[in-house]
Amino acid sequence: MIRAVLHFVASVLIVSGVLLIVDAGLTVAWQEPISSFLAHQEQQELKKQVADPPQRVIERRPLPGDALGEIRIPAVGIGEYFIEGTDLDDLRKGPGHYPDTALPGERGTVAIAGHRTTYGAPFRDLDKVEQGDQIELDMPYGTFVYRVQRTQIVAPTDLWVTENVGYKRLVLSACHPLYSAAERIIVFAKQVRRGPARVGRAQADSDGTRAPSSSSREASRDSRKSTSATSTTSETTSTASQ
Repeated sequence: MIRAVLHFVASVLIVSGVLLIVDAGLTVAWQEPISSFLAHQEQQELKKQVADPPQRVIERRPLPGDALGEIRIPAVGIGEYFIEGTDLDDLRKGPGHYPDTALPGERGTVAIAGHRTTYGAPFRDLDKVEQGDQIELDMPYGTFVYRVQRTQIVAPTDLWVTENVGYKRLVLSACHPLYSAAERIIVFAKQVRRGPARVGRAQADSDGTRAPSSSSREASRDSRKSTSATSTTSETTSTASQ
C-alpha cells in the first residue's frame, strides 16, 4: 500500500516537473502559454467592443477599461486591440494607453505600453522595429499613421519620454530586455497622416459627425490625468513588467 502511494506521488511530481519545463521552454521560445490563452480571449472581447464602441470613446472621452482601437505594426507582425489604462488588469487584456497622455488625433504625445513575454506578449518584437517603419492606430473616429523615428533604451523612471513635443507623436514602451524589468525600450514615432475610420461604427470626424470641441477634449484629458495621478508612480515601476 505504502509503495503504491509513493509510486503515485513520484509520478505526479515527475509529470509536474515535465509540465514546468515545457512551460518554461515555451516562454523562452515564444511566450507564456497560459496567460497567452487568457489574453487571446480578452482580445476577442476587445474586438467586439471596438466594433461597437460607446459614444464616449468616439468623442475621445474614454473611461478606464474601455477598448480604444487597434494598433498595427506591419513590419514586425504586431496587430493588437488596445485599452484605456495601464494597470496590471488592463495590460492582461492587451496594450494599454496611458490615460494622462493625448489620445490619437489630439495634439501632444500618445503613449501606449504592452507586455513582452506574458499575456499574449503583444510587444515582444518591439526591439525589431526600425526607423521608417509604419505604425497604424485604427480608432472609431479615424485612422492615424505614424513613422518610426528611433528606438531608445531608458530607465523605468525616465518619464520625459511621454512629454509633449512640437508635433503629434506616438510613444510605445515595454520592459527590456526580455524577462526583465530593469529597463524600458521606447519607440518614438511621428504622425504623418490621418485617414477615415476603418473600425467601429466609423462615425465621428470621418463621416461628418461633429467632433468634440478642443475645450471639451482638454477637459476630458484633465479628467483622465486626475484619475490616473495616484497610479503614475506604480505604473512606472510595474507597467509591462513581463
